[in-house]
Amino acid sequence: MSDVRFVAGDWGTSHLRLFLCDDSGAVLESASGPGAADSHGQFAKVFDSLLAKWTPHPQELPAVLCGMVGSSIGWIQAPYLACPARPEDIATACATLRDGRIRIIPGLSCHNRCDAPDFLRGEETQILGALQLQPGLRQGRRLLCLPGTHTKWVMLEDGAVMEFLTAPTGELFNLLRHHSVLVRERGAAADASTPAFKLGLAQADRFPRAQVLHRLFECRSRLLNADMEARDAASFLSGLLIASDVGGALALFADAIADGLVLVGAPQLTQLYASALSHYGHDAQRVDGAQASLAGLTRVHQFLTSQAQTHAV
Repeated sequence: MSDVRFVAGDWGTSHLRLFLCDDSGAVLESASGPGAADSHGQFAKVFDSLLAKWTPHPQELPAVLCGMVGSSIGWIQAPYLACPARPEDIATACATLRDGRIRIIPGLSCHNRCDAPDFLRGEETQILGALQLQPGLRQGRRLLCLPGTHTKWVMLEDGAVMEFLTAPTGELFNLLRHHSVLVRERGAAADASTPAFKLGLAQADRFPRAQVLHRLFECRSRLLNADMEARDAASFLSGLLIASDVGGALALFADAIADGLVLVGAPQLTQLYASALSHYGHDAQRVDGAQASLAGLTRVHQFLTSQAQTHAV
């Protein structure tokens, strides 16, 4: 393994994904393990046990990690970096372990457009990766959407993160799907191609003065009235929630969409949001979230390595 240069890791709440990479970010091997919540404070032990499959000296390999590993339940707390934040600001603000051989990328904070404090952790790495994968994002004002449990709407200006807004759309969907009477088939997933999802998008617009709260019971009432099959309720619910999320964000960030919209995340989620954006008359580029995360981790490693070499001269 003479090409090995560093370890890239995305250590979230429920999952750990490690990648053994060369300097370009090409993956040589990968491994998975327990998330931050299930590591029970044994982060060094979990990390070293996975790296031991690749090297007899795991503590000597440089690593760049992101996600909840840098939170209050993580290995070390990486402070939130206040916006506006440039890519190089994020890289240089990494927390360090093992005399700097392990770098943990910080989260970001801002005061959002709803006049409230806001935070993200993990998504900053996907943003860095999107800037690498789509260099055009480094110019102009762009709006990024990172759909997920807590969807993030991020405004970029010439590649810097200026501000963002969080919408817990995915969390609300899962709560209502699994812990309410609105959706009978608990395992049902949302599907952007179904008429039910499109109906949910359309229904959210029919009465502009009504809030999404006024429409949610339709998930059940349409079943009771035999207007919809039980298997379609989850897609209808998803359409209602995502339409509320997207429609609200487009209104709030109207000044940030002229130069283009970009979706970063898992393909199934970006497809749902792309359909909603199309419903509102907007096209969006799509960037795979896993690829963006790896590209972001690689960029941080390359930047810090370059900085160290410059200072050593």
